[in-house]
Amino acid sequence: MPDVPHAEQLAVPREYGSPSKLLPWESVVARLTEAKHYWLVTSRPDGRPHVTALDGLWIGGRWYFGGVPTTQWQRNLRADPRAVLHLEDAASAVIVEGTCPVEQVDHAFAERLSAASKAKYGYGPPPSVYLGGVRALRPTMARAWTDFTVDATRYRFT
Repeated sequence: MPDVPHAEQLAVPREYGSPSKLLPWESVVARLTEAKHYWLVTSRPDGRPHVTALDGLWIGGRWYFGGVPTTQWQRNLRADPRAVLHLEDAASAVIVEGTCPVEQVDHAFAERLSAASKAKYGYGPPPSVYLGGVRALRPTMARAWTDFTVDATRYRFT
């Protein structure tokens, strides 16, 4: 069972409005699950940010994604596993901070990832590709809103 984070109102400058409603985490999970495109932000070894668009799968409280080990973002994550994930819509945003270690998965979960990728994107690597390990963003904090002035919410994970 994935962690349900603690939700709190996001403190915003008074000039930006007065959010008073908490956005239910379940609605954020639905958006993370349904999204087809994600932005991943990592840090280069010299501290400069790097952003890239990726596919991925939100399953069980983590965002699973893969890619060629020689890509810039993979090299960045090997040096510093911290990252930020953002959905495409900035007006109705979902932003997730966390770490992205390589997770070892069993054959059953590898099959689940492969099938989920095929169902969502129409393609997916065979399960054997996942058996060598797959990156998974483990959230530490998230922010989301559908209307920033009404329901800007921060989620803290334990």
